[in-house]
Amino acid sequence: MLGARLRARFLTLAPVAFVVAGCGSKQDALEPRSGAAHGISSLWWNMLIGSALAFGVVAAILIGAWFRRHREGVPGVRDGDRAAFVVVVALGVVVPILVISALFFYGDIFLVRQTAVPTENAAAADKPRLTIRVIAHQFWWEVRYPGTAAVTANEIHFPVATPVQVLLSSDDVIHSFWFPQLNKKQDVLPDQTNRLLLYADRVGRYRGQCAEFCGLQHAHMSMYAFAEPDADFRAWLAAQSKPASGTGSGGTSLFVSKCGSCHTIRGTEASGDVGPDLTHVGSRTSLAAATIPNTRERMRAWIDDPQAVKPGNQMPKVDLTSAQLAELVRYLEARK
Repeated sequence: MLGARLRARFLTLAPVAFVVAGCGSKQDALEPRSGAAHGISSLWWNMLIGSALAFGVVAAILIGAWFRRHREGVPGVRDGDRAAFVVVVALGVVVPILVISALFFYGDIFLVRQTAVPTENAAAADKPRLTIRVIAHQFWWEVRYPGTAAVTANEIHFPVATPVQVLLSSDDVIHSFWFPQLNKKQDVLPDQTNRLLLYADRVGRYRGQCAEFCGLQHAHMSMYAFAEPDADFRAWLAAQSKPASGTGSGGTSLFVSKCGSCHTIRGTEASGDVGPDLTHVGSRTSLAAATIPNTRERMRAWIDDPQAVKPGNQMPKVDLTSAQLAELVRYLEARK
């Protein structure tokens, strides 16, 4: 009850701080949607309340000392030196050791176990029932579903109330994978695969962010996780595993000639692996790693001048006439 009241008061007084820290309505680490995230949120509130209480005690002592600065001794205490020694030892040594030890056992033992990926010996209900592979690039996320042909970018789909193991690796520099409402941050390293458990206890869209400075567009290296009913997820995965339909139009040859050296559309000759797989780009909700919504106008602006939308990204400006640009946008919109 006390934590809830303090939280409400804190959010009322400091909304700007939460937005700046990435904990606003889009990425709120204090609105957990999984057991692991709830543990992290609880640890944060416990540390805040404990710190506030400790600060209050120290402030009270300092204020009392200031009011008695012109008086000798301590009221009710004959031996002031011994009393001062006891206070210093108790509040300066014993209490900090007890508090830090409690936080250590709570955070580093119980919480770490809760946020870690379950081992092979874990209970069947806790073991991951789906594995997703995520590869970080400057500045976007490649998402693959092992055992299927499905490849997407900057969007993860998985069944709600289902433990999902995410295998994380980097194609270039160090990144950090973080969905504040679902679990802790996890470093994403070149030549190494790290694991993280994703779980959502309710259907919804959750925003994630790269939390390790990785270059000029680090702040715009975001992604979305969609927790869906199992039937909806299976339908989505089946659709994403298929080659793009209707690729025999004139837009196909235009895409292959202008974009095929960097991007792939399965079912065509475009097989580039520098940028995201665009086989089903029309079905995505955002572009440029969740920087802009996936609308016709924004897609046109993104293709026409990528650096104006996201300065410092790795996508070059392609020489297109107005007619070619319009045709290319129509073609990509149709890639559902």
